[in-house]
Amino acid sequence: MLPKRRRVRPESPDRAGASSAPPPVRFPGVAIYLAEPRMGRSRRAFLARLARSKGFRVLDTYSSEVTHVVMEQTSAEEAICWQKNMDALLPGRPQPVLLDISWFTESMAAGQPVPEEVRHHLEVPEPRKEPPSSVMMPTYACQRPTPLTHHNTTLSEALETLAEAAGFEGNQGRLLSFSRAASVLKSLPCPVTSLSQLQGLPLFGEHSSRVIQELLEHGTCKEVEQVRSSERHQTMKLFTQIFGVGVKTANRWYQEGLRTLDELRGQPQRLTQQQKAGLQYYEDLSTPVGRADAEALQQLVEAAVRQTLPGATVTLTGGFRRGKSEGHDVDFLITHPEEGQEAGLLPRVMSQLQRQGLVLYHQYHRSHLDSGRLLRQNYTMDAFERSFCILCLPQPPRAALVGSLQPCPARRAVRVDLVVTPNSQFPFALLGWTGSQFLNGSCGVSAGKRRGCGSTAMDCLIPSGRHFSMQLLRKTFSDSWASSTSLQSRETPDPACWPPHPRTK
Repeated sequence: MLPKRRRVRPESPDRAGASSAPPPVRFPGVAIYLAEPRMGRSRRAFLARLARSKGFRVLDTYSSEVTHVVMEQTSAEEAICWQKNMDALLPGRPQPVLLDISWFTESMAAGQPVPEEVRHHLEVPEPRKEPPSSVMMPTYACQRPTPLTHHNTTLSEALETLAEAAGFEGNQGRLLSFSRAASVLKSLPCPVTSLSQLQGLPLFGEHSSRVIQELLEHGTCKEVEQVRSSERHQTMKLFTQIFGVGVKTANRWYQEGLRTLDELRGQPQRLTQQQKAGLQYYEDLSTPVGRADAEALQQLVEAAVRQTLPGATVTLTGGFRRGKSEGHDVDFLITHPEEGQEAGLLPRVMSQLQRQGLVLYHQYHRSHLDSGRLLRQNYTMDAFERSFCILCLPQPPRAALVGSLQPCPARRAVRVDLVVTPNSQFPFALLGWTGSQFLNGSCGVSAGKRRGCGSTAMDCLIPSGRHFSMQLLRKTFSDSWASSTSLQSRETPDPACWPPHPRTK
């Protein structure tokens, strides 16, 4: 027997009209248009309903009433192109602001339009068209000199600020784009005074060009200044300077409302042991380490290594090896001429340093190096035996703080990374830990494009999985590298200036 169907009662006109009436507009000065191309029709309809339910005015068609255009998965260049096409249909009308979907989602969460920050904006002024540059420059950073002291510091620092902000947002594409453009500026043989000097240069995009144009014309860039002055950027910089804190953790703390170091100190339960040590010694660790202190630390580490394993060598790497006068930490690479002797060395070295009272904190990571697995995959620098430390560096009597007449404390905390590598892997590890990180990435891309191989701090592998020689690696990167430029005058190290392999000393 079929169940009886319930009779549907007709709804009264008054009730039907009341249920279908849209919520009142709470923000009459904001008229949103959701651009569909990357958003999709169904998602666009859902977002429009959501916004209207919260009192936002959403227009179904693009018109002169639109004040805010919201786009999803759209670059600044694509947004500008879209706006040009729409302006052709409605000439002479005021241009609405072009915003990323992040502004929309944050506004929905807040229940009202949130302030428009730089990270929300998609549009930037277009650069003037000028003749191409006459400067010839290799595509890859590892093929060109990048001196520590160069002619375009202000311009490169502006782009590096935007790269840093992109990294804080998790936008790796923008981070890489701005970093590449900054690297190009550092390589130019003269100051940039006109945008025409940048036309035709490799890896210098339109957004970077617009930033440089604004700096050349006005001396400042609104986008850069807004980033530097924003609370979020300053807080992210503060938190990521803490030992043991990365971008994801810093962003989570910011989203939870934390803004200061004192607020973190008041909630020790949310901190790891590494982060607690980073906060405890924050003042020392945030003070730059000079070359003299780095060399003093090298003597202490060398003495501990010699007592533990005679014949082992300690090499100062990182920014100091690239010629920098100061840095935020000190990196040492330890090896031994006889392959295998280095195994298990680091715990014994750390014990020696601890007996001297020099270790304030350390986190040990054992080696994951396996020659059989090495042939099957490209390892990263994390495969080596290493220890991330905070060491206590005794200060000489009557030493004064840099730029001050105040005496130094008797000791100061310094971030130190100790890495142990087999003798056969030393040249590759030396390249990786000398850096910079941007150069290492460029080496890998260059090796893949030119030689069909990949470069890591561990080794170079060709597609068949066979190792190839150090001589071939030198040739891969030395063909186009200016060998006349010394390592100490370069931000990117020159393989022609690599020191002899420990085995050949």
